[in-house]
Amino acid sequence: MTRTLLKTTALAAFAASLAMPTFANQADDTLNVAFTKELENVDSYFNSSREGVVMQRAVWDGLIYRDPATNEYVGNLATSWDWIDDTTLEFKLREGVTFHNGEVFNADDVVFTVNYVAKEENGVKTQRNVNWMESAEKIDDYTVRIHLKEKFPAAIEFLSGPVSMYPNEYYAEVGPSGMGLKPVGTGPYKVVDVVPGQHFVLEKNENYHDSPKGEAQIAKIDIRTIPDVNTQMAEIFSGSLDFIWQVPTDQAEKLAQMDQFTVANASTMRVGYLDMDSAGRSGADNPFTNKKVREAVNYAINRQELVDALLKGESEVIYTACFPSQFGCAQDVRQFEYNPERAKELLAEAGYPDGFTTEFYAYRDQQYAEAIASYLNAVGIKTDFRMLQYSALRELNMDGKTPLSFQTWGSYSVNDASAMVSQFFKHGSLDSTRDDQVLEWLNIADSSTDPDVRKENYKLALQRIADEAFWAPMFSYNTNYVFTKQVAYEPTADEVLRFVDMSWN
Repeated sequence: MTRTLLKTTALAAFAASLAMPTFANQADDTLNVAFTKELENVDSYFNSSREGVVMQRAVWDGLIYRDPATNEYVGNLATSWDWIDDTTLEFKLREGVTFHNGEVFNADDVVFTVNYVAKEENGVKTQRNVNWMESAEKIDDYTVRIHLKEKFPAAIEFLSGPVSMYPNEYYAEVGPSGMGLKPVGTGPYKVVDVVPGQHFVLEKNENYHDSPKGEAQIAKIDIRTIPDVNTQMAEIFSGSLDFIWQVPTDQAEKLAQMDQFTVANASTMRVGYLDMDSAGRSGADNPFTNKKVREAVNYAINRQELVDALLKGESEVIYTACFPSQFGCAQDVRQFEYNPERAKELLAEAGYPDGFTTEFYAYRDQQYAEAIASYLNAVGIKTDFRMLQYSALRELNMDGKTPLSFQTWGSYSVNDASAMVSQFFKHGSLDSTRDDQVLEWLNIADSSTDPDVRKENYKLALQRIADEAFWAPMFSYNTNYVFTKQVAYEPTADEVLRFVDMSWN
């Protein structure tokens, strides 16, 4: 177990074998960046990956902006807003804004965007981000109202995050596939080249409006998908890359000892957890429909050792199905301390004295997944481990075909518990629990305008999720950023890589 958890890479030897880095200067004003995971679609409504969030914030704007340092809400494409009643928001829109293709931004774009994404049949990937909206109504060219399906106190938070505004004429013509190939927004960067899943080139929007995001300082961002971390390392040493992120801790620690790079670590809202098919969608005879088996899984995981040995940095142990800073994320829930002997007892009581074998899926952080598998194997849960691309695993999850999987969720950096617990426990396609009592409490929490009522009902839902061991929450993530000394950047705690905040030293 110790060897599995504490294994390191041959990075030091690898680095020593390379010639000293020969960084290109910034004369061409291009920042070369690597993404590890393939971005399935640049259209921000039709992907749910962190890379998609990064692109969304660079290329598009929302009506509202939340300052990542102060959490203050300020106008972006809107200059002001008011609640007309409990389910109607009125916005005054910013005049003089144009999309990257020259279209003028006005109320027609807001109405088209909201009415399109709010219709479930149009297939927005993360329905939770948009399905609280009923429709939008044009009052005049620069006044618009958004009508909610019901009371939704987190509306402002969502409008400051995943809800971006699209050009109505262009989007009506090209749709999600066209937007994925030739994205058009109002953001600080415009996309000038796309090779789907492989290569994206962004250029500074010279006509960017007076946005609280600020004006881009670097003229061009060249992004390549490089799945292999060792290849990324070789390229940042050779000078072909200027910036990499989500760097594994052991490699980041080695790089931090070198003078050529800046290594920054920041906490994130991402939570790692084990999802178990308690609803029996993958087959009624799957062991995870048994509460004692789910409890055994929770007892089998040494969360603190995972944090201390693998994640390190700003990560912490998590026992609840949300991120601690999110509004309503109650922490006084049942906590499963590491107890492998108790896990074995529970498996025997559940009818598995000799354990069992299960498919076990993951899409990222193979080292973490293998360490988790070793804990499960140690108590008798033998894993048939399968590493997939994120999009492929998501589709399997939606189809109910994964009995056990290592998942993570960053809540689109929305600082409200509804962005996580309500995403996965309200009988949607990703809900592997289908618990009616949890659904009832979440419906109340999501729609009440009384903060105390919201907190109480999120607490009840989260306590039941923990009591029934529906999930095995394990840890929060931190992110390691590595960049050359030529680059100036201060990462934020919401795991949004902001190109607009980068500059040259």
